[in-house]
Amino acid sequence: MTDSKLHTTPFDVAEHLKTPEEMAAYLEACFEEAGDDAAFIARALGNIARAQGMSQIARDSGLSRESLYKALSGERNPSFDTILKVIHALGIKLHATAASASASASASASDQLTTSKVNG
Repeated sequence: MTDSKLHTTPFDVAEHLKTPEEMAAYLEACFEEAGDDAAFIARALGNIARAQGMSQIARDSGLSRESLYKALSGERNPSFDTILKVIHALGIKLHATAASASASASASASDQLTTSKVNG
């Protein structure tokens, strides 16, 4: 009789975000899934930043690497200023579109964010 144990490894989405298009699609999916969970979006941005290289994103955003790890851990709600700096450093653009007519009245009044990766 053989001892066959199932061995698993933790899944790290950052290892699978290879192209700008994959990163933008991932973030867009996270916006759709997150609802009102700002920490979920912060964690998604952290995953993209790790995929691109946290040190480079820190340099490009003007923030320290340690503060980025903390802000984008999903355990905190970073300031909007931090989010904007990270989004810019990642080369991501946010676009606002009107919510669909089939959405609830309160959701119709708000804008939905979508993402696209900046070329270049």
